[in-house]
Amino acid sequence: MFIVLDLAFSFWRNYRLPLDGDLAATVLPAPWFAQVLHDPFGWAVLTRNEVYSATNRFFAHAAMGLYWKTMPRLLQQVLDPVSSLYVASALFTTLTQAGLLLLLARYIQLASGARRTHFWLIAALLVPLFQTAGGYYEQMGITDRAVTYTFFYAFAMLLLLVLLWPFYQAACRQQPLRLPWWRALLLVGLMVVVAFNGPIATATIAVLLLGVGGHWAWGQGQRWRQGLAWPTLGRGWLSGQAVLLLGTLTALCLYSIYIGRNNVENTHTYSLLQRYQLLPLGVARYFIYQLGLPVLVLVLASNFLLACWAVTDSMARRRVLTTLGWVGLFIGAYLLLLPLGGYRSYRPNLLRNDTALPILLGLLFAYGYSSYFLLSQLRGRLRGGYLLIICLVGGFFLHADGQPDAFPVSDCERWSLDQLARAREPVVELAGFCPVLAWMPISDYTQSEVQAQMLYYWHITPTKKLYFQK
Repeated sequence: MFIVLDLAFSFWRNYRLPLDGDLAATVLPAPWFAQVLHDPFGWAVLTRNEVYSATNRFFAHAAMGLYWKTMPRLLQQVLDPVSSLYVASALFTTLTQAGLLLLLARYIQLASGARRTHFWLIAALLVPLFQTAGGYYEQMGITDRAVTYTFFYAFAMLLLLVLLWPFYQAACRQQPLRLPWWRALLLVGLMVVVAFNGPIATATIAVLLLGVGGHWAWGQGQRWRQGLAWPTLGRGWLSGQAVLLLGTLTALCLYSIYIGRNNVENTHTYSLLQRYQLLPLGVARYFIYQLGLPVLVLVLASNFLLACWAVTDSMARRRVLTTLGWVGLFIGAYLLLLPLGGYRSYRPNLLRNDTALPILLGLLFAYGYSSYFLLSQLRGRLRGGYLLIICLVGGFFLHADGQPDAFPVSDCERWSLDQLARAREPVVELAGFCPVLAWMPISDYTQSEVQAQMLYYWHITPTKKLYFQK
């Protein structure tokens, strides 16, 4: 009930959010996004070295276009056209949040060996850390206030967690990966979707594969020093099939990264060396920007120390401590690769909650795993005290997420859309209080062509109506 109520509250918050300025251009699409839909795998980049927008993001654009050209019209069977847009946005964002929450809980359940009935307890531990739009959103937001960014970042990570599940399941059980041919084929298809869904997933995969490769090489080195056979793949989970599938994923991601260099949105404001010089300051500013992340890191450090000092040695304890170490290494490696992703003026310090999403999900996994382990292992007053701390931490984050002070609402935009729908003239002057399907108010009506076509498609206006704002 707690999880359902939180998701219902998130839906209500998402429903009240305004529509972002990239939505219409991505869905219609605008001329500058048209080429990627005709060249999904960057053949023009490979053969003619062409430069255009979103060179390696075909599936993000295609999925977003399909959803937004279908869902609002379906919802209009029971809703008015304006409301259908906000319900469609809230529905997608909330379902993405629910998917990430439940997948993370499933990952933790498998790692910890928890009973099925404890799945919901693990999910409840994670719920408060999903900052949707409140006090710590700018630092810890998993889903984005702009639904376009949710498609390109949070949804991409959801697909990645689905893709990694068979490998993770085999690794946790220490059983060689053995998938039937049809599941392996579906997995390869999902690899193609994830690889050409944007850089956030490919960067995460690069770090994970570096970790898998390094761990395998270290293990083989240990076997060689002990005079055992060299090399082996069948032991553990890394079967020949797993290596073949991971090799395919690596090739797809490398190609995606290669064609992604020709994205016209890439800027050359800073060289690679200068971006690395920006990184320490960016990390520091991101960490201290709000209180949420320092509190989460402090709790994780406390969990590590409690697991070391208050829990007797066991395989489960060693696994938790090792996992926390691996999460730390993942975060460090991801940060070191971040400057290679280029520079954006709207991310002056490189690190923001969207580019930090793999880090945030890693921290959520570490928190849920270590907290559940301690709740199941501590005894007596120590367990009662720790349970109180977890409740206080959860209350701290829930209270922060419930703060409405920095929460944008769509009332003004809805009023403008209603005004636009009722107007009879082909060019409409709207009040300049708030932007409409744009990041800033549109002062020149000729610049509203894309938005006007999209609003006509959604049945907001009976004909195409350009608009401007003063």
